[in-house]
Amino acid sequence: MEFLQNFSLKESVAAFMVLFAIIDIFGSVPIILDIKSKTGDVGAVKASLVAFVIFLMFFFAGEPLLLLFGVDISSFAIAGSIVILLLGIEMVLGIELFKHDSPGGGTVVPIAFPLIAGAGSITTILSLKAEYAPINILIALIVNMMFVFLVIRLASAVERILGPSGIHILRKIFGIILLAIAVKLFITNTGIILPA
Repeated sequence: MEFLQNFSLKESVAAFMVLFAIIDIFGSVPIILDIKSKTGDVGAVKASLVAFVIFLMFFFAGEPLLLLFGVDISSFAIAGSIVILLLGIEMVLGIELFKHDSPGGGTVVPIAFPLIAGAGSITTILSLKAEYAPINILIALIVNMMFVFLVIRLASAVERILGPSGIHILRKIFGIILLAIAVKLFITNTGIILPA
C-alpha cells in the first residue's frame, strides 16, 4: 500500500517536533490549571479527542476546501509560515499577538479549540502536507495527541516538576524552533535558494 510505503521515521520525528512546538502544550499548562480552578475539572480524554477530530477534518478536507477557493498547498504553506513566524516571535519576545478571546470555557472551548487545535496548529497541519508524506504527519499527530492527553491529565504535576521558570524556558526554546521552521517553510515553497 503506497500510503504505508511512504513511512519515514525521520519525517515522522520532524513533523512531530513541528507540531509539538506549535501546539506548545507545556506552555499551556498555566492556562489549563487556571481553567481547572474555575470550572472544577478538565476532561483530558474529551479535550484530546475533540482537538484530534478537528485536526483530522482539516488534514483530510483542508486541501479540497482550499481548491474551492483557488488556493494551492504551496501558497497556503507560505501563508502558514507567516503565522508560524508570528507565533515564534510571540513565544520568544513574550508578547501577545493572538488574542484568546473565544466565548465560553472548559474542556472543549477554549482548551480543545482554540488552545490545542488553534489557527496556528491547523495552519501547520496543512503546511506540513507540502513537506512530508501524509502517513508521517498522521503518526506525528497521534503521538502529539498522546502527549496532550498526558499533560492535561498531569497538569498540576507538570507545573510542579518544571516550575514557572522551566515552562518559561521551554516557551523560548520552542519559539526559536518555530522561527527556524517558518523560514524553512517560506524558502521551500517560494523556491528561494540561499547562498551556501
